[in-house]
Amino acid sequence: MELAKHFIRTNIEPEWMVLCLLPVLPPELRSIIQIDDDKLMSSDINELYRRVIYRNNTLIDLLTTSRSTPEELVMCQEKLVQEVVDTLLDNGIRGQPMRDGNNKVYKSFFDIIEGKEGRFRETLLEKRIDYLRRSVIVIGLSLSLHRYGLLREIAIELFRTFLIRNLIQSLL
Repeated sequence: MELAKHFIRTNIEPEWMVLCLLPVLPPELRSIIQIDDDKLMSSDINELYRRVIYRNNTLIDLLTTSRSTPEELVMCQEKLVQEVVDTLLDNGIRGQPMRDGNNKVYKSFFDIIEGKEGRFRETLLEKRIDYLRRSVIVIGLSLSLHRYGLLREIAIELFRTFLIRNLIQSLL
């Protein structure tokens, strides 16, 4: 009941908490490497995706092949699908994390994207910038309240590539 009150107070819609589509990382973030001629090494996330596909296909088979499948069996399989999706997204959220044959904990979707070595920080937040300029902010009496001025030299430096491209296109 407390959760329902919290949703009402914060204008959170409960359906926002339901995933209709499962995020799939691109292949370069869940690679498979060939070690020897006959051995492959795969990312943990691939194994977790494989388990989701297997459980979901089992559920689909139960729902489509037999009309007399007991509802308890379908509900049990739905629960197994939910558990493996939870593990894919955040391994260990349901208590004991899933482990491989060597007792190593699988890295989940959130493990890959969060933290200091996560993909968001690595690829988005730590991008090198090609320009940096310091300046002093002063009042521009000719500017309205929601506008800002930029020194001509700074503007030319910031937009140099655009200016060069436009000059080349105008000459062609």
